[in-house]
Amino acid sequence: MSAAYHSHTAVLAASSSTTEHRPLIITLFAVFVAATLGITVWAGRQTKSASDFYAGGRQFTAFQNGLAVSGDYMSAASFLGIAGAIALFGYDGFLYSIGFLVAWLVALLLVAEPLRNSGRYTMGDVLAYRMRQRPVRTAAGVSTIIVSIFYLLAQMAGAGVLVSLLLGITSDAGKILIVALVGVLMIVYVTIGGMKGTTWVQMVKAVLLIAGAILMTFMVLWKFNFNVSDLLGTAAEKSGHGASFLQPGLKYGATGTSKLDFLSLGIALVLGTAGLPHILIRFYTVPTAKAARKSVNWAIGIIGGFYLMTIALGFGAAALIGPKEIIAKNPAGNAAAPQLAEYLGGVGSTGGAVMLAVISAVAFATILAVVAGLTLASSSSFAHDIYANVIRKGKASEKEEMRAARWATVFIGAAAILLGAFARDMNVAGLVALAFAVAASANLPTLLYSLFWKRFTTQGALWSIYGGLAGSVILVLFSPVVSGNEKTSMFKGVDFAWFPLENPGLISIPLGFLLGWIGSLLSKEEPDKGKYAELEVKSLTGIGAH
Repeated sequence: MSAAYHSHTAVLAASSSTTEHRPLIITLFAVFVAATLGITVWAGRQTKSASDFYAGGRQFTAFQNGLAVSGDYMSAASFLGIAGAIALFGYDGFLYSIGFLVAWLVALLLVAEPLRNSGRYTMGDVLAYRMRQRPVRTAAGVSTIIVSIFYLLAQMAGAGVLVSLLLGITSDAGKILIVALVGVLMIVYVTIGGMKGTTWVQMVKAVLLIAGAILMTFMVLWKFNFNVSDLLGTAAEKSGHGASFLQPGLKYGATGTSKLDFLSLGIALVLGTAGLPHILIRFYTVPTAKAARKSVNWAIGIIGGFYLMTIALGFGAAALIGPKEIIAKNPAGNAAAPQLAEYLGGVGSTGGAVMLAVISAVAFATILAVVAGLTLASSSSFAHDIYANVIRKGKASEKEEMRAARWATVFIGAAAILLGAFARDMNVAGLVALAFAVAASANLPTLLYSLFWKRFTTQGALWSIYGGLAGSVILVLFSPVVSGNEKTSMFKGVDFAWFPLENPGLISIPLGFLLGWIGSLLSKEEPDKGKYAELEVKSLTGIGAH
């Protein structure tokens, strides 16, 4: 789930009571944007080489990178979406927290250290080590850019709606202008600051988000005299579902299809994280593999603590506000966290407006940080994999490569602004599901086979990437996410959905692994066992790593 899906209506609760306090909200936003731009300009002055632009000069400590990874990962989906899901569905809503957190164990155990040892800047570096450079780098670049743009589109649409609601803008032209301004900010962050600027923005955002969550958690628990049992009991009573609110099955248990959908979503969340481009490139920003491993440990600790707090936020919203009021503001429950913030500060009071403004500013900070990370991932992949190694055949200088990355940022940003303007009123759940499904279906199988299977070939890699990519795209296109459901589908009034599940992970992820295996077995190319042995030693020991 993405920042956009969970935040594009997150501040509906704000609209009625923010008019008189709008100067305060605008000031908060202006202060945040000015502060982050200042950080970016400062970091940009230190960005002199390709290593600085792509990997922050590999100068970040394990703790700093762990904090930045947390900032990249804890999107507004975590803050707003999970709180809303728990407030409406109790136990079943909390399962999202589990899925997001468990995903890090896959990244820690299978991907973080070997990736840091094997590559320089992108996933394409790892794949190209033992296979034919040009086709594999092209496939890796295409996959990275497609995942990033779909994810990016969701953030852009959400950011546009979030800001326009807070600032009281209702016209279509105004909303498009907001999307454009967010896009311009994003382009500035990445072109000036590169990985250094983006990392510092993510670190600041992570601290803000955690501080906001701690404050709200403390205030919720204080309301119940720090008695968690009392909090859960009140939430169950007010939910209208009684004891079943605290048991599995309220959302994912009514039918066999809904159970399969939950399984599919869970697989995509758990496996997709280890294939998300903007998460993968973070492992290159630390000086050693040991630091990469430590940074994931830090991330697990920070993210784990944060997700524990979502229990208090979600059940607190259910107990203090109640599902009826939450659904009245937004049927999906996305407004639960801002509603809770306003309630804790005092509805209609200055305190309530301040809490609402701060939490909304944090949500906006969240979107900006994720957007910058995604843009950097896709522009890096274009410049390093496609431009430098495919178009220029490895003959591009560092200066030319960085220029290509900056131009790619502008073009990808422009595409995101254009698509975000069209998608400003769309249900972006499908786009987010697609981003996770593509990452898990195309990137992860190829990455794992390349690192751990000596018989893997170039043909296997191409079948895996393009097959996983096409499979996930086609299944989402013909799922209820796009058509067939009048309430939640992207296109209303049409029905061409023949795939029953909302997330294609259950089918497309095994398909990606299967195609990689079959493609390799049917390939006439003899795998280079010497290169595999070199990659194995390098990935496991770090000898010869950049």
